[in-house]
Amino acid sequence: MAVPTPHDAAAGPAPSVPPDLADLLRAQLGAVADVVAEEVRRQVPEYAGPPDGAYARNLRAGVEQALTLFVDHIADPRGRGDAIAATYHALGRGVALEGRSLEVLQSALRIGGLQAWRLMGQTAEELGLDSAVVAALGELAFRTVHEVAEAAAAGYTQARPHTTEQLERRRRRLLDLLLGEGPVSMEAVHDLAHGARWTVPRHVAVVVLAAGAEQREEERPLAGAGALVDMESRPPRMLVPDPDGSGRFAGRAFALALRGRPAAIGPTVPLVEAGQSLRLASLALGLMGRGVLPRQGVVRCDQHLSTLLLHGDEPLLAQLEARALAPLDGVSDGQRVRLAETLLAWLLSGSNVPDVAVRLHIHPQTVRYRLRQLEKLFGDALHDPATRLDLILALRAEELRMDATKSVEFLNSRQ
Repeated sequence: MAVPTPHDAAAGPAPSVPPDLADLLRAQLGAVADVVAEEVRRQVPEYAGPPDGAYARNLRAGVEQALTLFVDHIADPRGRGDAIAATYHALGRGVALEGRSLEVLQSALRIGGLQAWRLMGQTAEELGLDSAVVAALGELAFRTVHEVAEAAAAGYTQARPHTTEQLERRRRRLLDLLLGEGPVSMEAVHDLAHGARWTVPRHVAVVVLAAGAEQREEERPLAGAGALVDMESRPPRMLVPDPDGSGRFAGRAFALALRGRPAAIGPTVPLVEAGQSLRLASLALGLMGRGVLPRQGVVRCDQHLSTLLLHGDEPLLAQLEARALAPLDGVSDGQRVRLAETLLAWLLSGSNVPDVAVRLHIHPQTVRYRLRQLEKLFGDALHDPATRLDLILALRAEELRMDATKSVEFLNSRQ
């Protein structure tokens, strides 16, 4: 493990300080360490935990080690202080692995160094030391702060690749928990979210991407904005927090962030119901592939709920179509298409013949002719409310399927 040492070749000779001063300052180490640690806790909020907590104890120990390094430099300017440098190297590494900021640690070192110098500088003045010695003492103090900060930065840098990998693993575990089939424990969610440095939202939506939509490393703006992303799943998926807000996941901004990738966005649900959003988004993506829903762009499930309802149980839908539309089985294919579109338009328009004619771009007399044919085929069932609902659902499903077939044929003709 490479760590900075107090007398690196590039650092130059240590300032000239009377070695006897080390014994005088060493006697005050404990008291000075208490005051310095308290000042750091006061000025740096991240260290302002309970005075008897683990953070406070570790802070106090770290301060005393840095002060010991400073005093040891005075006693023996040629000493290398490898052990203390290694301690701060390990401290920087620990900060990285915990997901905390290096800037916070370095801020604590600067504040602690200044406070320690004030206290020890007062002692030097009280002893009546020559101003040149006091200046040399100050130079040595700030040099010590630089050494421990450099060691901490080296440890932090060394741990960063491992930190990134660990963070991704934790976020993957969190995503798997939220999108799993079993019940979701909020206690487990909060535990994993803390380790994954992810703010737990109240509502989420799940996005699934079309096959072949893998992102390159530099194209992860959504992950950077707080989404949990799994590009290795099939299909790739991501969970976005508070999608109905005004942030990166709202409206056009979200589509732009996907860079044109076809995707389906599940409905917004409470966090513990994320699996339901995934189920509907996956269903929508499948319907996009078949042409039932638009093939390109971003499809939002909440804008196609009736279509998703129709196709939520395909075997059941097939039975409904077979039973409700059985009277049309005896007519030719061409006649069936004309009668089916007329019947659906009539049912949706409230049995208004002129509206049907406008909708289908045909003469009202043609509409009446077709309706007489439908009356012969269906009889009084056309006026039964329950039957009318079944007919609307069955005819709408058939219409969607026919539109999808036409879309596929059109795309094939252009290839």
